[in-house]
Amino acid sequence: MEDNKAASQGKLPIDSAITEENGSQSPSDRSLTPSGLRERRRNGLTKDVESDNEEEETKLKRNLKNRHLQMIAIGGTIGTGLFISSGTALAEAGPAGSLIAYAFVGSIVYSVMCSLGEMATYIPIPGAFTSYAARLVDPSLGFAMGWIYWFNWASTYAVELTASGMIIQYWNDQLSIAIFIGVFWVVISAINFLPVGFYGELEFWFSITKVLTVLGFMIFAICIDAGVGKQGYIGFKYWHDPGAFAPYLITSNESVGKFVGFWAVLIQAGFSYQGTELVGVAAGETENPQKTVPSAIRKTFIRILVFFVLTIFFIGLLVPYTNPDLASGAENASASPMVIAANLAGVKVLPSLINAVLLTVVLSAANSNVYSGSRVLLGLAQEGFAPSIFGWVTRRGVPYVSVAFTALFGLLGFMNVSESGTTVFNWLVNISSVAGFICWTSINASHIAFMKAMKARGLSRDTLPYKAIWQPWLAWYGLFFNILIIFTQGFTAWIPTFNVSDFWVAYICPVLFVILYIGHKAWYRTKFVRPIEADLDTGRPPYTTWESSNPKDGWVRRIWDSIMG
Repeated sequence: MEDNKAASQGKLPIDSAITEENGSQSPSDRSLTPSGLRERRRNGLTKDVESDNEEEETKLKRNLKNRHLQMIAIGGTIGTGLFISSGTALAEAGPAGSLIAYAFVGSIVYSVMCSLGEMATYIPIPGAFTSYAARLVDPSLGFAMGWIYWFNWASTYAVELTASGMIIQYWNDQLSIAIFIGVFWVVISAINFLPVGFYGELEFWFSITKVLTVLGFMIFAICIDAGVGKQGYIGFKYWHDPGAFAPYLITSNESVGKFVGFWAVLIQAGFSYQGTELVGVAAGETENPQKTVPSAIRKTFIRILVFFVLTIFFIGLLVPYTNPDLASGAENASASPMVIAANLAGVKVLPSLINAVLLTVVLSAANSNVYSGSRVLLGLAQEGFAPSIFGWVTRRGVPYVSVAFTALFGLLGFMNVSESGTTVFNWLVNISSVAGFICWTSINASHIAFMKAMKARGLSRDTLPYKAIWQPWLAWYGLFFNILIIFTQGFTAWIPTFNVSDFWVAYICPVLFVILYIGHKAWYRTKFVRPIEADLDTGRPPYTTWESSNPKDGWVRRIWDSIMG
């Protein structure tokens, strides 16, 4: 029992760490969990040897190139949240309210990415969020956050598969979504059993499609706003009538109603930004992460400004928040504010084009769901928070058990085929709705602990491969507002009167997180990590690998990088 508890905390008894003098693994080595092997290597008691005849002891491969990571950083955030949910945000908060909400949450995301960037470049490992929380703050935090975050991706996989069928029904509503759930589940699950380079290449081209669509919409919006469409010159017409801010839920006090609308949109904006942190997940499989990860992090601010804030701004110019189609609840192109803007302008070809792009968006998201979920599960196994079988990796660097287990949750999408299963399915979706904010909170908290650990060791921030501005104050800023949003995001359950169902829908995810945290802490009696005892070494590559061996980029690449931020 005690050994199991120690393994769950990433610790093993020293007397079990016996290595043969020839450097090969002893029989006791083979029975250790990945967490145990990591602990022994940390103490210098074993050699970091990969056995050719032990498939489960091989490692992830750093086969993601710089261009893959750059586009994953962009494409990971451009999804249904931007193409469809932005319409709901406009309806609830108005053009100015939604713009401010997206900009505000964007600043929180930037604080998270700066915090993540400093840690992920110093210690680039798979399942980074779980490991950082467990090493730097509290093993129980790593356990609870890791499982909540994994479930977020696993359940969202089913959501995206369901959305793919609903999107195709836009062209033919007689087709059953079950057909497409099954087909896309097989294809996407199979892709994730291939080496990580295939995932990177697929995401690269998916992201290119999404980026070009957003840039194309911006050009379209400028033309329509200037008077090209049948409406003539629009300018800021809809900011005056019906107005810049929309009152939401509360009609007796317009000012309070407008603030309620703004605050209600924060959780939707957070959903739209989810996936930004995938850079940290992919860092463990990226070539030269000390160079490529900082490059992706530095451009986060520009990407947030260009692809989110500007898109919301243009949508607010072209569509009045009173348009009934914004709140239709449809999951296909008919609910997209981009399509609504095109219809108002008299452009008839855009809906089918946007619907096709939406299909690539949800398939890209589904692909990322399995990838990120499997890597988080791998990280949980390596920290001793999940069965060691989830740490098994093929010789080609694929965590096949974690991929298979995560992919199985995609089959939950079939619950939407029957009406009786829809309620249960919606509850599963709601469990993961706040998981992104919980993850971001953990990243900020881990970074604050990371700074304290460096200070305790006498390490200067100048030794970091990537050094962000305004730290650690930026991390404190993100930590405070992430926690505030988590606690207040379900306030609409009290308006106009208290609704028990809405309350549990809003807070079931935080409640599960607390149960996991307290349960793990009570069972294993974990303690908060002291700064001087924090592990800053395991997984950190030698300094000699920090410099890039790639030749200097040509002028075409430099122009492209400038456009992309």
